[in-house]
Amino acid sequence: MQSYINQLDGVFPSVCSLDCPDQCGLLLHKKDGKIIKVEGDSNHPVTKGNICNKVRNMTARIYDSKRLSQPLKRIGAKGEGKFVPIGWEEAIDTITSKWKTLINQHGPESILPYSFYGNMGNLSAEGMDRRFFHKLGASRLERSICNAAGATGYSYTMGGSFGVDPEETIQTKLFIMWGINAVSTNMHQVTIAQQARKNGAKVVVIDVHKNQTGKWADWFIPILPGTDSALALGLMHILYAENLINQSFLDAYTVGSAELREHVRQYDPATVSAITGVSIDDLYTLARMYGSTTPSFIRIGNGLQHHDNGGMAVRTIACLPALTGQWVVKGGGAMKGNSGYLAFNTNALQRPDLLQNKKTRVVNMNQIGQALLEKENPIRSLFVYNSNPVLVAPNANKVKQGLMREDLFTVVHDLFLTETAMYADLVLPAASSYETEDFYNSYWHNYVQIQKPVIETYGESKSNVELFKLLAANMGFEDAAFQDSEEDMIRQALDFPDNPYLEGITYESLLENQFVKAKMRPLFPGNLRTPSGKIELYSEQMKQHGYEPLPTYTPIVKDSDLPFLFIPAPNHNFLNSTFSNNDKHISMEKEPKLHMNIADALKLGIDTDDMVRIWNERGECILKAAPGDNVLAGVLVSQGLWKNTPDKKQHINALTPDRLADMGNGAVFFSGRVNLEKVL
Repeated sequence: MQSYINQLDGVFPSVCSLDCPDQCGLLLHKKDGKIIKVEGDSNHPVTKGNICNKVRNMTARIYDSKRLSQPLKRIGAKGEGKFVPIGWEEAIDTITSKWKTLINQHGPESILPYSFYGNMGNLSAEGMDRRFFHKLGASRLERSICNAAGATGYSYTMGGSFGVDPEETIQTKLFIMWGINAVSTNMHQVTIAQQARKNGAKVVVIDVHKNQTGKWADWFIPILPGTDSALALGLMHILYAENLINQSFLDAYTVGSAELREHVRQYDPATVSAITGVSIDDLYTLARMYGSTTPSFIRIGNGLQHHDNGGMAVRTIACLPALTGQWVVKGGGAMKGNSGYLAFNTNALQRPDLLQNKKTRVVNMNQIGQALLEKENPIRSLFVYNSNPVLVAPNANKVKQGLMREDLFTVVHDLFLTETAMYADLVLPAASSYETEDFYNSYWHNYVQIQKPVIETYGESKSNVELFKLLAANMGFEDAAFQDSEEDMIRQALDFPDNPYLEGITYESLLENQFVKAKMRPLFPGNLRTPSGKIELYSEQMKQHGYEPLPTYTPIVKDSDLPFLFIPAPNHNFLNSTFSNNDKHISMEKEPKLHMNIADALKLGIDTDDMVRIWNERGECILKAAPGDNVLAGVLVSQGLWKNTPDKKQHINALTPDRLADMGNGAVFFSGRVNLEKVL
C-alpha cells in the first residue's frame, strides 16, 4: 500500500480519526481528487460497514468554507477575531524567536503545550510534538481530562486496561450499560448487543439520564449522580447474602473475597436505595438477574468517572464480574477500555529521554484556567493543538480570562478558527487525518489500523509531524529524532516486545491488511498485571497509595448549597467540540436543551420549551427546558458543547468545576451544582 494522493478517482481505505472507541474502518470515495463520499468498510471485522452520522457527513467538515488554509496573525484585540494571512516562514520565525527570548529570560517552563486527542492518530496526538516539547524543556501537560480517573480505578482491580473482547459479546445474555450513552458514543457495541438480543439477551442501562441508550434498553434504571459505587456495593451485598457468587472462581483468581464479604454487609438494600434513588425492589431484581444470568457483561462508560469519586466508582463496578465468575465465560466480564492489549512503545514514539530536567513542572489540563492566571512563575506562551480548551475545559470563564492576558503569547494549530483560536496571536492551519500518514489503536476493539494519505493537504495546512519538524529545525535541534519519517515512527512504536499482544502487528502487516488484530489470549489464568496477579477485591497497593483498600462509597463534594446536580453530557451529533461549528451537524442536533424532572418543573412553574437560566458562582447558561421523566428530581442534564454567541449563553462548561477527581487527577465535570429559574 502507498499514498493514494495521485489517484484522482476511486475508493480508498481509511480510518476514522475521531476520539471514539469504535474507530471504524472507512472507505473514501474520490472524484477529481476530492472526497465526495465517506462510507464504512464492510470488510472491517468489528465495525462492518456501519458508521455514524458524524462521519457519514465528514465531507461537510473537510471542505467547510470556514476551514483554515493559511497561517493567520492577530491584528485586533484578543477574542475579537481579527486576523490577517501571513506565510509559514514568518509564522515559524515569529514562534521560535519569541520562544528563544522567553527561554533566555524566564526558562523553558514558561512555555506550555495544550493538546488532547482531537485526532486519534498516534503520530498526530503523541509523536513529534512530544519529542519537540521534551527537547524544548517546556512545562509538561498532564492529559487527564477524559478517562484518567476510571482507568486508574479499573487498573487497581484488573491490573490495566484489559476487558472483554467486544467481538465475544455476541454470546452475552445480559448487557449492563453502566454510565455510557452507547447509542451515541459506542454504536457498534449496540449493534452487537442487538444481535445478541435476537438470541434472547437482555439490555439493562444504568444512568442519570434516560438518553437514547436508556430508551433503547429493555430496562432503564435511573440513578442519582455520583452514587454508582454505592449501587455496585449494594448489588454485592445481595449477591453474597443470597449465595449468588462463584466461590471457586473467587478462591482461584481473586484477593480479598472474604474481606469484601464482611465489608459489604453495611451496604444493605435500604441504605443503598436511600443513597442512589434506586428502589429496594429494583436492587433485588437487578442483583438476582446479574447473579443468575451467564454470560453477563458490564460496559462501563466514561460518564460516571467524571465525578469526585469517579475512580473508586469504576474500581468498584469492575469487581462485580469476579463475584459471579464471569471472566471465564465467553462473552462475560466487563470493560472500561481495552487499550492495554494494543499498548505500543510510547518511549520510542514520544522520546521522554530528550527531556533534560526530569523535574520540569507538570500542569493538569483540567486546571488550565487556574494555571494561566498564576502570578508566580506564570505561563507566558501557550501552544494549543488537537484540542479546543475554551469549549472543552472546565470552569470556562476562568480559561477565557487567562487567555485574555496581553502578555500571553498563544499559538493555535487547528482546522478551524476555533473558540480558542479567537484568543491566539498566531493561528496555523492543520491537515486532516485523510491528508497524513498515521496509525491507530482502538480503546474498545482490538485492532491496529493504518492511514495512508488519500487527498492533498488543504491549502497550506500541515500535519503535526510536519509542523514540529519545522519548529525543531528553526530552534536548532539536531537530534536524529527530528529527522524520522512517519514510517520510521510507526515502526519504532510497534517494536515493543514487552507487549505480547502486539505480536505480528508490524508496519508491513498493516500495509498488507489495513487492520490487524492483537494476538489475544485469556486473562485467566496468569495474565493479569496486578501486584498479586489476581483480581484485587482488596488492594494493598491502594492502601499504600492512601486509598481505602476495599471498594467504598464516598459522596461527591457538596461544593455549594445550590439545589440541583448538573450533568453536562455528550450529545449525538458532536464529539466534544468537534462538529459543533459545522452547519450540517448543528442542523442535525438542532439546539441545546435542559432536561429536568417534571416535578421540579411544576414547582418552578416551568413548561416545555420555556427558557430557563441555570447558574452558579462560575457562570451561567440560558437554555430551553425539557421537563419529563428522563432524570430524577434534583438532577439537570444538558447535552453537547454549544458555543456562546452574543445573543446566546449556552456554554455549559461555564458551570463545571475544575477540581480533580479521587484518582488519576481526572476531571469532575459531572459533580457541580447549580440553581435554576425561569427566564421571564
